[in-house]
Amino acid sequence: MSDVQEKKSVCESSDDRKKYGSNKFVSIFTNITTVLFLVGCVVFGIVGYRKGIFNSAESLRDWVDSFGISAPIVFIVLQAIQVAVPIIPGGVTLLGGVLIFGPWYGFWYNYIGISLGSVAVFAISRVCGKPLMYRLFSAESIEKYEHWTGDHGRFTKLFALAIFLPGAPDGLICYLAGTTKMSWKAYLLIILIGKPMSIALYSLGVFTVSRGISAVGTVF
Repeated sequence: MSDVQEKKSVCESSDDRKKYGSNKFVSIFTNITTVLFLVGCVVFGIVGYRKGIFNSAESLRDWVDSFGISAPIVFIVLQAIQVAVPIIPGGVTLLGGVLIFGPWYGFWYNYIGISLGSVAVFAISRVCGKPLMYRLFSAESIEKYEHWTGDHGRFTKLFALAIFLPGAPDGLICYLAGTTKMSWKAYLLIILIGKPMSIALYSLGVFTVSRGISAVGTVF
């Protein structure tokens, strides 16, 4: 082997070590950060649940309002956490967003928070896999949707439909998506495009009902 080839080989080996060493560090850092984030979400969810913050939309509104001008940021973070932690009722936070900020701002804050939470859930699931799912959800709930994953193309379509329509267990199916071969690109497109419709329908319905109740209350 010539001196030039030998030097080239040494350089390539050095570059490979740096490359793989860097990737390993990034992987370890990502795993640790993901786990810490999840633990923080769970702790917050348990504390909030015990303090009664999530008992009703009214108690949630009082708690969020206490943060003053920071209330929108706090709510967005809370909405992201509720996607990751199944003990926080998603219906209560969606309703709270509309009651606290009105239908327009409530929609956007709900949308931003849920989208961020969905992205976090996909990342967490990619790192932790199905063992975590079985700790967060019942086996019965998981098995109800797990058969979707038998066909990748079919799962993507069913997942998109579930995200598009209100009422689906977002946290569970987002965790499930993370255990499949679905790409980040496909997942983000489905969340960002499909989620607004279900949130808008829910926000409009809640706002209409609340206005109707208020109108009846003024009559009596």
